[in-house]
Formats: sequence, C-alpha cells, structure tokens
Amino acid sequence: MKSELKKELMLFKMTKIKPNYAALGRKYNCDPRTIKRYLTQNHADKRRNSKRRSSKLDPYREIIKDKYQTCSATAIFYFIKELGYEGGISILRDYCHQLKKANNQKPIIRIETAPGEVGQVDWKEDMVLHTRQNKPIHFSIFLYVLGYSRRKFLKLVFDRRQDTLFECLNEAFSNTEGVPHQIYFDNMKTAVDHARSNFHKVVWNEKLLNYAKAAGFLPKSCRPFRPQTKGKVEALARTIERIKVYDHEFSNEEELGQIIKHLQKQLNDEKSQATDRRPMDLWQKEKEYLQPFNSELLSSLVDHDLTRKVSKESMISYLGSKYSVPIKYIGHEVTVKVTDKNLLIFSATKLIRQHLLSNKKFNYHQEDMTAILKTSVFHDLSDQQLAEQVETNLKMFDQL
Repeated sequence: MKSELKKELMLFKMTKIKPNYAALGRKYNCDPRTIKRYLTQNHADKRRNSKRRSSKLDPYREIIKDKYQTCSATAIFYFIKELGYEGGISILRDYCHQLKKANNQKPIIRIETAPGEVGQVDWKEDMVLHTRQNKPIHFSIFLYVLGYSRRKFLKLVFDRRQDTLFECLNEAFSNTEGVPHQIYFDNMKTAVDHARSNFHKVVWNEKLLNYAKAAGFLPKSCRPFRPQTKGKVEALARTIERIKVYDHEFSNEEELGQIIKHLQKQLNDEKSQATDRRPMDLWQKEKEYLQPFNSELLSSLVDHDLTRKVSKESMISYLGSKYSVPIKYIGHEVTVKVTDKNLLIFSATKLIRQHLLSNKKFNYHQEDMTAILKTSVFHDLSDQQLAEQVETNLKMFDQL
C-alpha cells in the first residue's frame, strides 16, 4: 500500500473520523474493502490476542476427557452436575465433539514386543449363527494372540465364566507351548474387580492373581480405547467376522467348533500385514522365549464342576442341550461333572442321573419321562398305556 494512504489512514485513526472508503479507493486505485480491512486490522489483532475467558467447564475437563469415549454427553452432563457443574449441556456437547475430533486425528503408533514378552486376551462376545436346520446357536469365542509372532488361539465357548477363562488359557499355553511374561486383559469381569481409569488403578481379582502366579505371567490391564496396547487382539476380533459366511452351513456345536479351529489354522498360516511373515514361522523363534508351565498345577486351579438349577421341565441345560433329572429335584441346584462321553448330575455327593453327551436338543431318561407324564395329563393311564406313551414321546424327541 502507498505510504500516502497509510499516513491518511493514521490521521483518520487519530481523529476518530470515519473515512469514505469508496472515495479513498478511487483516490488510491484500491478496493475500498482492502482499505477498510487495513484500518480495522489492529483492532482485530487485539481481540485475537485477548486472554481467553474462563469456562464453567474448566474444573471438570479431566473428568470429561476420561469419560467422553464411553459415555454420552447427556450422561456426563448429569454426572458433573451432581459434582457442582452450573453450565449448560450445549457447551459440554461442543467440547466432547472437539475431543472426539482431535482424538480421531491422532496418529497411532504400533508397539512391537520382544519374543515371548507379551500375550493378549479377549472375548468375541454374543455371536449367533444358525445350523442347517435353522437352529440358532448363541456362543462366544476366546481370543489369544502372542505379541511378537501374532500366533493365534481360538476356542468356542458358551459362557464367559472365570473357570472357562482359565481352561481356555490352559489350552492356549499348551497350543503355543509356553507362557509369555505378560498378558494383557481388556478389563473383563472375570479378571478385574475394578477397571482402570484416570482416577483409579486396576484392582485384580484375587483368583486371577493366584492363577497368574502359578502360570508365571504378570497380568496387565488395557485402558479403554487405547489401540496401542491391545491392537493385535482387537484386529483378531474383527477378523473373526469371517465365520459369518458359515451361517446355515453346519449341523451342530461340534461342527461349529471345527470351523473355528479351521479359521485358527488359516490365520496362523496367512502372512501378517504388520510383519509380512506367517505367524507360524515367527512362532518357531518366539516359543524359545516362552516360559514353561505346569499343566497339572494349572488344571487343579480350575473348578471343572458346573452348577445348574433344575427347571420346571425337570431338566438342566448344558451346551445348548437339555438333560432330564428326577422330578423331585425341580427347583434345586445340582452339580454337573463332564467326562469324555458322559454327563453326570449330582445332588450334593449323590449321583442322581447319568446321560451320554449328545447334540440332541432334549435328552430324557426313561424313568424321568415316565414320572413327568404320570404327573401331567396322562395321570389316568394304566401302566401299560403309560409305558407306550413314554416310548412314543422318546421317539418323538429323538427326531427333534
């Protein structure tokens, strides 16, 4: 800009007289808007450099940062309101949006670990696939990954009890031929009594700590939404979606388990995108650094006995199938022991019923079926007629 124009603008500022921007534009061959911008520029700079006013959110920003990824803005609003927050929900929503936007723009650094150093554990929860007969099977999958080699272990499970977790870990150690020095858990209830946050350290379950000590690993907790620490097992959880292609392509739970084991073999034989090596090849090196373990000791820490409550049908459930017990135990809790081929049902220490393990939906003992029918609409039948009805019903259930 010409020095003459600058001097004239300075004069207008000193005298606080509003200039005629159009006339100045014609005089100095400039756009009037450019002249106006230069005249008001200093005032705008002062406004930009002014100190940011304090916000009612300031005392609660750390709390919000800890909770915004797992809680809605509305839930956070009522939570901090109880702590004394006096502001509105709109500025809180804006702040949560800014945090999410900033978090999505952060680069993620992949953390690599030494051979035998780290394993990661999680569940793929609440999955549903259908048999060829359109029977829904509700299940979960235990996920285990070694950090260095990316070798995976998968297991079909129908509950996520603590003893199920220990059994799965025992099989994972056996499958990978050793125990890593650290294992990361994703704050699962069977491992921690209090999850980790910005304000609290993780409180480990005492039984889990005893198991970890016996196995020789140090349990570590994952912070929620921190992919650097649990990214390998989270990637595996996403990959597990591949089994959905087998919906309506299997007949029973046993075949579903075989499908999952087949997927496990595929994943261990495929090249990892991160290492460009097959997990099975890298595992040949990693297993030399894994710790040995006492399988008998670890097995002794698992409670293999299951408890079930007898339903009004005089039956208990196991792996999606139902097994009958004598009707006098309806409403009682019984203990279930499972062997290779048999399911044993106890009341206290007394064996009350034994069944062969089966994929059939209903498994009735003949005595139980007779007692059930005798107390229902067939109570007036003769012994011969009742026996015939029992035989008919058993054949019918065998066909289901």
